[in-house]
Amino acid sequence: MKVLVIGSGGREHAICWKISQNPKVDKIFCAPGNGGTHAEDKCTNIDITDIEELVNFALESEIDLTVVGPENPLIEGMVDKFRSKGLNIFGPTSEAAMLEGSKIYSKDFMKKYRIKTAEYGVFNDKDEALKYIKECEYPVVIKADGLAAGKGVSICKNYKEARFTIEDFMVKDIFNGAGKNVVIEEFLEGVEASILTITDGKSIIPFMSAKDHKQIYDGGKGPNTGGMGAISPNPYCSKEVLKDFEKNIMNPTLKGIQQENLDYIGIIFFGIMITKKGIYLLEYNVRMGDPETQAVLPLMKSDLVELIEASLEGKLDKFDLQWEKGACCSVVAASKGYPGKYSTGFTIEGMENSNNIFAAGVKIKNGEFITSGGRVLSVYGLGNNLDKAIESAYNNLKEVSFQGMYFRTDIGR
Repeated sequence: MKVLVIGSGGREHAICWKISQNPKVDKIFCAPGNGGTHAEDKCTNIDITDIEELVNFALESEIDLTVVGPENPLIEGMVDKFRSKGLNIFGPTSEAAMLEGSKIYSKDFMKKYRIKTAEYGVFNDKDEALKYIKECEYPVVIKADGLAAGKGVSICKNYKEARFTIEDFMVKDIFNGAGKNVVIEEFLEGVEASILTITDGKSIIPFMSAKDHKQIYDGGKGPNTGGMGAISPNPYCSKEVLKDFEKNIMNPTLKGIQQENLDYIGIIFFGIMITKKGIYLLEYNVRMGDPETQAVLPLMKSDLVELIEASLEGKLDKFDLQWEKGACCSVVAASKGYPGKYSTGFTIEGMENSNNIFAAGVKIKNGEFITSGGRVLSVYGLGNNLDKAIESAYNNLKEVSFQGMYFRTDIGR
């Protein structure tokens, strides 16, 4: 079996690593991949990102299955184009992917299907938005409608911060069109959780819960990043919380997908907030999360390829998804200066000796692993409880180093 994985981050390395464990799979192509996927068992990188070129590659190479990692290709219609050529691909169509592609679309979807979410207003006019923030309660959350590489959400403590955010999003257009329309919503106080699920459009199965750590500094301080680490399971996701999530968020979402006739075979990622007033849905993602995937997949006992095949065949209701006992902690090592300006091109020591690393901003040059991005790699550890998993992750992290390496010391703590 030949598999094509789309993407270049730590999530895609984790997906390739998990897929390689299936004995039927003898070749994995990662487009464009990174230094870690290049070194992964059965895996070869291909330097193609254009959708039409990828379709041609899949046809010529007789690819049996394509798995899409990031959101952009899904929103741009990669699934639609692959399917039109009779190719097997895992992910939602471009219409269904608007659950992540537009914050306005997703909030209206939640409201329509009575899924508990923060109160909100939608604005396409700067003056109307400024008028609204003069009268609202603070803190307030302002979100760019479109994709902004995980940076399109701002929590504003006062009117001044909110005004600056609206100027940045709507006037200065720092997200190249993605912030021309905004959602302004009430701030919810509580604990965030990430729950990945898989659906075939008829059934939906939740994965092990996770918790992302977004801010750059210990204690959840400093600017937001793409994620500095994750743990799984999330200790705040009690049986009651998960029951509430399934009944009031997950199942109504599937019902909405069915009623809207959305063609959705793939992953639905739910970002939720656990508050004193119950569970609220913050957002949908239409793919696996990063860095959550790097903490969840090491705990998946079942085979990922078999799970994806069951989804594509509409047989998820018959699939018994199994998990390892215990916990996983994954810690991101970043370049000094990230998420601001940073330098790259430094040799990574110790990476070749570890089995517990998922590469992201890594390339291979003259046979050496070299840093090439802000979030360079993540190191995970497993344990029979969360404390042991955290200890294991930080011990494994000691085995790897590069100039200017920075990581949070409190992931999961």
